[in-house]
Amino acid sequence: MLGPAPFRFELQAEKVEGAAFSIAFKTLTCAVVIFCGYWLLSLWLQGKFGGKADLEGLRTAGWFILGWGLLACTAWSVVTSRIRLDTSGITQSWLWTKHFDFDDLAVAQLIRIRGFEWLIAPRLYVRTLAGKFSVFYVSDATVLIEMDRLSQELKVFRQM
Repeated sequence: MLGPAPFRFELQAEKVEGAAFSIAFKTLTCAVVIFCGYWLLSLWLQGKFGGKADLEGLRTAGWFILGWGLLACTAWSVVTSRIRLDTSGITQSWLWTKHFDFDDLAVAQLIRIRGFEWLIAPRLYVRTLAGKFSVFYVSDATVLIEMDRLSQELKVFRQM
């Protein structure tokens, strides 16, 4: 066998799944999108994009509208994002789905600001044996316990 041994992680349940971001963070994100949309609309109605609140003003505001669209798309991903641990590995839905297999993991470190988990979602930083890395967000308490256990077991396993 070439290279380090694959890491095996046994979940407490067959599948553990939860929200990636807290309700407070989702609410704040949606509020920012709504406020920015309102602000953009009010600027257009005031004629700040070419003199009149007409189609030409909309063309002039095009890049701003596209920026707001990107902001709204990201906010939608925050609202709908889910994190799941199952027998194959870690998966998070996002703008694109991220997935890492347990047996490829080299490093897993849980990063959190204690006392502020209600606003700032804890993150699990993972890196594979090949050097690929990603960050998984987790606000669900059950998933967070499993992520903490995963990071501790992987650290012990890789020190052997």
